[in-house]
Amino acid sequence: MSTSSAAGGPRRACPFGQRIQIFGNTGAGKSTLAERLAERLDLPFVELDALNFLPGWVALTDTDLAEFERRVASATAGERWVVAGSYSGTTQRVLWPRLETLIWLDLPITRIVPRVIARSWRRWRSRELLWGTNVERLWPQLKLWSDDSLIHWAITQHRRKRSWLGAQMLDPRWGHIRFLRLRNPAEVAALLRSLEAG
Repeated sequence: MSTSSAAGGPRRACPFGQRIQIFGNTGAGKSTLAERLAERLDLPFVELDALNFLPGWVALTDTDLAEFERRVASATAGERWVVAGSYSGTTQRVLWPRLETLIWLDLPITRIVPRVIARSWRRWRSRELLWGTNVERLWPQLKLWSDDSLIHWAITQHRRKRSWLGAQMLDPRWGHIRFLRLRNPAEVAALLRSLEAG
């Protein structure tokens, strides 16, 4: 049976349910995959970084966590969405009780670090406006032992994220969530192809 979108046209059935989170390390491709899924499945797209970062790279997660969680709850108040971003503490509290599928982009760190460098360089050169308020800062990313560096963040968080999410997948509290682990770009591409063929 087909369903209809808010615009009145046909809506494709979603094999992952109607509430999806794309989880993974920085540079894994969370936003890209979430946007593509949202478009193909006619689901609202929510980017957690856009909810978190204020002008001047002020992060609500550092300055007003309650406000960040309020924004996340508001953006996902409906029954249908694809969320891009991890923010594991907040999303576990706010999203996971209603979450249907978590797609984990578990790419190797050897692929993530070059992606982070290339993305930061591209954004810095183009002066791309990020989330309507900020532009990329290249040089802090290259300070490998600084907490301001996304490269440092990617390397230091990689094993921690894997360990944490692996444990959550075994937790009976989250037995209602379908966990889908994608380990390389070929598996991501296969997932998207499966939606086109469906």
